[in-house]
Amino acid sequence: MRDPHRVAILISGRGSNMKALVEQARNYEVVLVASNKPLAAGLAWAREQAIPTWTWDSRGVEKAAWESALDQSLEDHRVGTIALAGFMRILSSEFTRRWAGRILNIHPSLLPKYRGLETHKRAIEAGDKISGCSVHLVTEELDSGDVLAQAEVPIHQGDTEASLEARVLEAEHDLYPKALAEFVER
Repeated sequence: MRDPHRVAILISGRGSNMKALVEQARNYEVVLVASNKPLAAGLAWAREQAIPTWTWDSRGVEKAAWESALDQSLEDHRVGTIALAGFMRILSSEFTRRWAGRILNIHPSLLPKYRGLETHKRAIEAGDKISGCSVHLVTEELDSGDVLAQAEVPIHQGDTEASLEARVLEAEHDLYPKALAEFVER
């Protein structure tokens, strides 16, 4: 039985949501930070915090081999919950089935609206008055798992993608740690 309180965070970049998850951890422990990009800035920060890291550049690597190596590291660290935080690689159906019900993601829209990329641009172009972010379970279908928590962010007249993104990211940093803390207690 895997302990859901032992969390791995998967990143591909700077790791701002990872930092929020680590700094606001209440009833879970981040035991691993993993990345598909060896030069991801978030890895250096995790190492400075003495959090174990794992990385393997996923470019040109067969997905099954990459995921198998990641899976072994997750097992070695006795991970029970995976939190995707700016992880920009789509996980295979096999991987998501193997970890079913134990992978969370933060998405910069109020799902089911605007799955995928360019969420801020799409919300502004649609004339929406409200945007936000969603924490959801990861399933085989992109951004389609059960929504566990959401936070609304108003769209102001004159907002750009960048200004909306900054406000949504701030909401993500507040929402994700709370949602993860609640999730591991289920």
